[in-house]
Amino acid sequence: MPAAGSEGEEGLAGEQPGPGTPKLCGYLQKLSGKGPLRGFRSRWFVFDPRRCYLYYFKGPQEPLPLGHLDIASACFSYHQPEAGAAAAGDEPAAFEVHSPGGAVTVLKAATRQDTTYWLQELQQKRWEYCNNLDAAKRDSRTSPTPSDFSKGLVAKDSPDLSILSQNASAERARNILAVETSPTDLVGEQAASQPAPAQGSAINFSLKQWSTEIKNSMSSLRKGSNDNRRSIFYTTEEWELLDPTPKDLEDSMALEEKRKHLAEGSKEWCSGNGNRLVSELQLKYQSQQEELEKLKKDLLSQKELVRLLQQTVRSSQYDKYFASRLCEGVPKDTLELLHQKDDQILGLNNQLEKLNLEKDSLQQEVKNLKCKVGELNERLGMLMETIQAKDEVIMKLSRQLSECEDSTSSQSGAINSPMATCTNKELQELDRLKDNLQGYKTQNKFLNKEILELSTLRRNAEAREREWQAKYTSLEAKLCQIESKYLILLQEMKTPVCSEDQSPAREVITQLLEDALKVEPNEQPEQAFFKPHLVSEYDIYGFQTIPEDDDEEKLVAKSRALDLRSLSLSENREISTGVKWENYLASTMNREMMRCVELKNLIRSGIPHEHRSKMWKWCVNLHVKKFKDSAVPGYFQILLQKALEKPNPASKQIELDLLRTLPNNKHYSSPTSEGIQKLRNVLLAFSWRNPDIGYCQGLNRLVAIALLYLEQEDAFWCLVTIVEVFMPRDYYTKTLLGSQVDQRVFKDLLSEKLPRLHAHFEQYKVDYTLITFNWFLVVFVDSVVSDILFKIWDSFLYEGPKVIFRFALALFKYKEEEILKLQDSMSIFKYLRYFTRTILDARKLTAIAFGDLNPFPLRQIRNRRAYHLEKVRLELTELEAIREDFLRERETCVEKRDLISDDEEDS
Repeated sequence: MPAAGSEGEEGLAGEQPGPGTPKLCGYLQKLSGKGPLRGFRSRWFVFDPRRCYLYYFKGPQEPLPLGHLDIASACFSYHQPEAGAAAAGDEPAAFEVHSPGGAVTVLKAATRQDTTYWLQELQQKRWEYCNNLDAAKRDSRTSPTPSDFSKGLVAKDSPDLSILSQNASAERARNILAVETSPTDLVGEQAASQPAPAQGSAINFSLKQWSTEIKNSMSSLRKGSNDNRRSIFYTTEEWELLDPTPKDLEDSMALEEKRKHLAEGSKEWCSGNGNRLVSELQLKYQSQQEELEKLKKDLLSQKELVRLLQQTVRSSQYDKYFASRLCEGVPKDTLELLHQKDDQILGLNNQLEKLNLEKDSLQQEVKNLKCKVGELNERLGMLMETIQAKDEVIMKLSRQLSECEDSTSSQSGAINSPMATCTNKELQELDRLKDNLQGYKTQNKFLNKEILELSTLRRNAEAREREWQAKYTSLEAKLCQIESKYLILLQEMKTPVCSEDQSPAREVITQLLEDALKVEPNEQPEQAFFKPHLVSEYDIYGFQTIPEDDDEEKLVAKSRALDLRSLSLSENREISTGVKWENYLASTMNREMMRCVELKNLIRSGIPHEHRSKMWKWCVNLHVKKFKDSAVPGYFQILLQKALEKPNPASKQIELDLLRTLPNNKHYSSPTSEGIQKLRNVLLAFSWRNPDIGYCQGLNRLVAIALLYLEQEDAFWCLVTIVEVFMPRDYYTKTLLGSQVDQRVFKDLLSEKLPRLHAHFEQYKVDYTLITFNWFLVVFVDSVVSDILFKIWDSFLYEGPKVIFRFALALFKYKEEEILKLQDSMSIFKYLRYFTRTILDARKLTAIAFGDLNPFPLRQIRNRRAYHLEKVRLELTELEAIREDFLRERETCVEKRDLISDDEEDS
């Protein structure tokens, strides 16, 4: 038999635990209700591990839950039963679930064994959920969208997760304090086939008050409207949806104190209020039944009238048919009669439509009446159960009263002084027990209050911990800046020392330099509390942060890495971009992503590391959809199989360039690296798709960057996007025609956007295209730091090649003032070779590229490309003519036959 909620909220019961894991579900009694009938009611509870929610249903077969409890943020308290009942083991203990905001839910299992089992299981589920929140990156209450992990090479690294388990001691303590217990048949999926346990009755009111409330509610049922009834008399479903107030909880805790009023109201209850209530409900039900029968009769009569009207319409149509045949020669009076009949038919048709509308309204009213009858039946059943319970209590109290009267009358004549002394002792013992009971209640209240205070303190401590974490991040960023300046100062202090003698200052500086370049060992985790590991050997993308050869270059690289670390820590304090990405991805859960201004602005600000794989794949599919739709299934595998079986001329050059692609990245640093084989496969498959290109130096770097976040097939289509969609034709061919054209377009844009810098280059005759040519060919790979590189690629894969022009200009504008200070061509060219590696602030560079350089229309770039393409083609044609003339002259002239061109020597 399926458990409740099998088709409930968001597939609740459809979420099955893993194989071998029992599902936490079963019957519990929940203290609910508001008003006079507050008490425990049996409910079916199901735990949802996805959200750490405990849903409760009216029964195992109900599809929709009545509500839920948030276990992840809750704390529990335990109520010990009375001393006598606890010793006997027949009274189950209740426990409270304290939710955020002060809401308290009181639950009670059928036995003490089940209560202990539920408490331990709920604590275990809360522990597992809270510990796995960060690792699983799953959908939660604050983050409705699940984060996508990287699917490329960087997915194997798991950066920033090198923290040791900090819950080992807590886990050991939990295991020591755990109580071994097993559930009964009322817990688990098998409990769905069991009958619900008897509901406990928490009678915390006098019978006189209860009868008065019933009379008031019944009078409001007869006179008032639905709203008035709801405000005075609550049904079972309405009570379930109301949170208990602290006053109601105090009433339930003071149950023993109010039971003494039962005897006072028992006689008044016997006066017949219960019977009068039942008779009034029966009359109400009979009147509703009579009204329903009357409506059914009206509906039948309306149907009969509709049938007659339909017959009249058909006969009128028949008459009209014959009248049209005999209209010739028919007197004018007869035609008028026919027209009148037609008018009558139209009127009957309109009346028929009105009756149909009235019929629909009556049917809807019948449905509403059936719903009302069902509600009245439920109320009647509830009241009958309550009356039956009250009758049992009254009979029990009456028997006890009669027994007490009989025993008193039989022993009244035999009372003497010893019996009076014994009675006094019993009364004293009773008073002592009452005092003990009051003490236990006070202790229970104190313990519950203590638990709530501890929970509040825990939440406050977490808030303080978050504040200290933010301060720690800020201080760590400042420490990175200070250490970077310290390294630069050491380098400056080392050079002026020119004496041959080893002065003490020089020895100190040398020792400090050695200590600064020394990598902190990871084998001392206790030192992490005093000094953070500021710079690791590799960054999150796998690039080496500090080179291994030159000490001076090491110093500069470590200083740059510290500055980058400082910038990244400063940016991590501002989580607005991450929140925007989470909100946007959450809004696209039930629809496909589309190109829009919001998405473009988000991508320009940078895609978060955890979402980059998903977004890059989406951008690539956006541009190559037409190619993929026209390709056969398994197109990439077919190309790869051909390349492996029949090597083409490009295979040799591909093998030579594999280890030279990104030697400073650990994924491509050795022949056994995982990225090398993937890189080989993608380049071979692409060489078979484009035999006119085959392989060009630069394609290997494009594929290597794509493979860091994409799988092999997606990286192949990414290369297709860049070569065949973004870049003009002949961009990666032997002549590099498109690349030469883009350099001339870039010169025009530089003279327009940065006229001072362009004039400076012209003045000293600096050919900066020797530097920028590689920027365009490989999209800034190995030209900028990795953080900036991947932010450029984010926008490049979405917007296209225009982004390259933007960032190339932005790099020059970023360092414009420094370049203008240089006054000779050698120093300018030397500075241009490395200045991009000194740019670390990605946010400032992005603001320049997409803000300061506007307007930047794509139409202008296309027009300039077309203009320069014609010029370059003419120049190449002239060069080809000169080459042919030279070859002819060499063949005719004996002296020039020994001259060989570079192309002929290569071939």
